[in-house]
Amino acid sequence: MTTAINIEDLREQARRRLPRVVFDYLDGGAEAEVTLRRNRSSFTDIVLTPRILKGGSVDLTLELFGETYSKPFFIGPTGLNGLYWPQGDLHLAAAAERSGVGFTVSTASNTTLEEIAGKSKGPLWFQLYPWGQGAFAEALIDRAQASGYSALVLTVDSLVGGKRERDLRHGFAHEIRIGPRTVLDGLLHPAWLSSVWLGPHRPRLENLLDFVGNSASDSELAEFTRSQRNPEFSWDDVRRIREKWKGPLLIKGIMCPEDAIDAQRAGVDGVIVSNHGGRQLDGAPATIDVLADIIAALDRKFPVLLDGGIRRGSDIVKALTLGAKGVLLGRAPLYGLAAQGEAGVSRALSILEDEMTRTMTFVGARSVSAVSGVNVETRRS
Repeated sequence: MTTAINIEDLREQARRRLPRVVFDYLDGGAEAEVTLRRNRSSFTDIVLTPRILKGGSVDLTLELFGETYSKPFFIGPTGLNGLYWPQGDLHLAAAAERSGVGFTVSTASNTTLEEIAGKSKGPLWFQLYPWGQGAFAEALIDRAQASGYSALVLTVDSLVGGKRERDLRHGFAHEIRIGPRTVLDGLLHPAWLSSVWLGPHRPRLENLLDFVGNSASDSELAEFTRSQRNPEFSWDDVRRIREKWKGPLLIKGIMCPEDAIDAQRAGVDGVIVSNHGGRQLDGAPATIDVLADIIAALDRKFPVLLDGGIRRGSDIVKALTLGAKGVLLGRAPLYGLAAQGEAGVSRALSILEDEMTRTMTFVGARSVSAVSGVNVETRRS
């Protein structure tokens, strides 16, 4: 692999290494993928004004929930990371620890939340899908608290599944269905086939084995995830989780001021503006387009984070100028993981750090807190 100079380079390397069914799961969105594209295009519409002779070093340090992070970005929660690289979650955690950024472990991780916490000394958050009845969430919350996770991220925008047409064409639904086309695709990608599919760490939804049994097959685990979606989940359930979880609680999936206000009233400690990377409701607005209105509706010190469409360090700066406390990264580090394993994740984080530092220097912001004073405007093409 040649050295990547931007996230798109890592994406292209990932595309070449992965079978089509796996790359499309990583890269794709819902239906016509309008929101997927909008997440990116809306960042390009935001214009930053350079400021000259404002020199000095740039400090990327972020203070959040009483902890210090070396950068204002986190690796966000993503599932099935073992499909891209053997034991992918452990490599993501290791790269995050080395970079000094937080890592959010997904309910759908391919390594147990306990093993990840046991091997990582970096800051860890746990992401919870509110599947099934209350006992499901309570059991995972107990495990996360016992393992020392410092914050809980409650994802609320996937109570029903999005129509992800790339996956439907491949017959992919949290499991790879073996057919002639799949076999041929695997044979054409021997590095992936030997290390992932035929290797000793074939991915399973390890956190769910307590609910379905250690002997559960891939299809049984996939069926469990589909059967446990809970469209009846409500703000009363959020309040019960608030009472159960003793640390900072964030809700992920907020896309309008009204829901953000309800979240604050329910006692959460922060919200994450997210449309699930364009993988749920196609036609939803870009996250960056609704960020300012959501922040304006909340108390000034209430933390608002954002994910969706971030491929450049300048994207992170733009989110901060509009009031985001920080951002969560989804596909960017996963492209690195799929391309080069842990080294690729580190490369992705390094690229974004370098680009962010350069951008802050150009706009005359010497610290994360100073970014809010940057001159920013939106110009629709």
